[in-house]
Amino acid sequence: MRSQQATLQRGLDELALALPGGAREKLLAYLELLAKWNKTYNLTAIRDPEKMISHHLLDSLAVLPHLPAGTLADIGSGGGLPGVPLAIAEPERHVTLNDANHKKAAFLQQAVIELKLPNAVVHVGRVQAWLPVQPFDCVITRGFAELADFITACRHLLAPGGLLAAMKGVFPQAELSRVPTGAACRDVRRLQVPLLEAERHLVLCRCQD
Repeated sequence: MRSQQATLQRGLDELALALPGGAREKLLAYLELLAKWNKTYNLTAIRDPEKMISHHLLDSLAVLPHLPAGTLADIGSGGGLPGVPLAIAEPERHVTLNDANHKKAAFLQQAVIELKLPNAVVHVGRVQAWLPVQPFDCVITRGFAELADFITACRHLLAPGGLLAAMKGVFPQAELSRVPTGAACRDVRRLQVPLLEAERHLVLCRCQD
């Protein structure tokens, strides 16, 4: 655990993120919970504790400076990425974690309870059929494979002026060429994720009704 604490702190220092009190402990508690449930539910292919910090926690937190303020929905959250780390890092932001898989949603609900995240809720079901009472200022995903599918499935969740954010690996040139009509995805930002020797990009899209 001590080595994980040091690795996490090093990554947070490189990201220049100032987290609220108790957030680092909650982030590590989240990884413990993820590892525990992963034995049964196969939530992540990464099982090495140090890699989980770089590939899960720091990868998720690297998007923070690029997101607009306001409510956020994490679509296809699976094991809670990036939504749970974001909810821990920004307790004033309301975060909704979505997954259509009931077992994954059960894990998300348990994470919200055990980590005491009053700013996070879970919505179970297919995003295409989801009609939230209040639309979101930002809708993010790390789980959707194709950018065009993400836009088509999720644009109805956005509040006026809201932003779609898709986390990607290498620059998604081919996916950008398939963006549907009415979506502008010209804002693609390269992310520097500490301790991760791989390309990461964040595609930000605005949609016209």
